[in-house]
Amino acid sequence: MIDMKQVVADATKWRKTFHQHPELGYTEHQTAQKVASLLTEFGLEVHTGIGITGVVGTLTNGEGPTIGLRADMDALPIQELGSPAYKSQQNGCMHACGHDGHTAMLLGAARYLAQYKPFAGTVHFVFQPAEENLGGAQKMIDDGLFKRFPMEAIYGLHNWPGLPAGDIAVNEGAMMASLDTFEITITGKGSHAAMPHMGVDPIVAAADLVLRLQNIISRHISPLESAVVSITMFNSGEAINVLPESATLKGTVRCLNKQVREQVEQLIAQYVDSADQAPGIRAELSFTHGYPVTTNHSKNAVIIADLAQQRRGEARTHINIQPSMASEDFAFMLDHCPGAYFWLGVDEGESVALHNPYYDFNDKVIEVAIQFWCELVKQQLPVTSL
Repeated sequence: MIDMKQVVADATKWRKTFHQHPELGYTEHQTAQKVASLLTEFGLEVHTGIGITGVVGTLTNGEGPTIGLRADMDALPIQELGSPAYKSQQNGCMHACGHDGHTAMLLGAARYLAQYKPFAGTVHFVFQPAEENLGGAQKMIDDGLFKRFPMEAIYGLHNWPGLPAGDIAVNEGAMMASLDTFEITITGKGSHAAMPHMGVDPIVAAADLVLRLQNIISRHISPLESAVVSITMFNSGEAINVLPESATLKGTVRCLNKQVREQVEQLIAQYVDSADQAPGIRAELSFTHGYPVTTNHSKNAVIIADLAQQRRGEARTHINIQPSMASEDFAFMLDHCPGAYFWLGVDEGESVALHNPYYDFNDKVIEVAIQFWCELVKQQLPVTSL
């Protein structure tokens, strides 16, 4: 029998292995194979290929409720600039968001729970591919995640720089913003730069639209709500002496409220329609819905908050913390199943931000997470004595 100390030591080794061999979304073949192999070794019922490279390990101990625990597995297309002994061996790819840690910690919890079985019921360990802007959560859902593995609740965590190491933060309501993208094509009439009167300048029209779009948040959305419209690309022209035929704008919309999200989309469409009315200009909008707001179910958020206060103490539990305007595709799972998403602090005073080429997961919190996952299972799937 292994103890928690050995489980943590092994999970730390797995984490470093995953870090050395990162894989991008939907290409996590080696990672998924390693996860499936370990889960099988622990004695779980293992299902692979769910959402292309997703893995689900099922652990049952008698009759009782069923819950799911989720970790994401994918890396990012970033060249690692740090120099840990276990530095990424994949050029242009690294675990800059800590998914190596998430995967290792959930594996550690699976190992401990499989050995000691301190619960009554079923736990589905969900290892998800392609969280980074590829919607792997939705892909797993489309592949029958909640139909094949029904559960009363699902929980997920993310490591969080800026939050003290080992602290836990959770909200009743929004944790992460929605993410939508848009592309606007402005078409005018090309001409020689010396004779602008012979054409219709799409750059001027596009620049005017950029300024108008900034009015959406400042003048149409309540200052008590949170939303961001960002123009992130403005492309036009290829020659210095030519007024181009067209210009393209691309950007993102992030909101913490479903109604605000819908309102912002409508306003962008109205501003584009207005630009389309300008003489000689044609304006076209392509709006793509991405991740919804990551919204915790109140009951499940309270479960996490109460457990965090019991295990970590009130001073290390942050309830109703300010949400992040970044996005997370666990939102899709919370739209289909009750549950909660929470943050685990990794900051020890000089933490590097997520998606930074110098980022590295803080292994000191591995034990905290494994113990928290195990305590959550024990609490939600209690063994009742007759």
